[in-house]
Amino acid sequence: QVQLVESGGGSVQAGGSLRLSCTASGYTYCMGWFRQAPGKEREGVARIYTNSGSTYYADSVKGRFTISRDNAKKTLYLQMNSLKPEDTAMYYCAARLSGGYCSSTRDAYNYWGQGTQVTVSS
Repeated sequence: QVQLVESGGGSVQAGGSLRLSCTASGYTYCMGWFRQAPGKEREGVARIYTNSGSTYYADSVKGRFTISRDNAKKTLYLQMNSLKPEDTAMYYCAARLSGGYCSSTRDAYNYWGQGTQVTVSS
């Protein structure tokens, strides 16, 4: 098992930046960031494979968000730039421990953080 602890959410004006962090208590095969706005489904934002460093992004955040990780610290990051009001949501980090395909859907991940709120005002 692994525990995920997130930090870094907050409130910012449109066009601003935030960086989210998620520290894992153990090894993860891949990790991802998801978000869920009120009344909407949880959606995949970005994901990264631990060993290869390969990254994937949702179209809505490409060019604005960057996912990265520090393997030595077992910490995942999401740098969010040029934030928009539609980015407002609860953001969750997620981890998959075993191999296979790390898709953008929530059922591919075994463990979840507690969530951190991001609010972008216009």
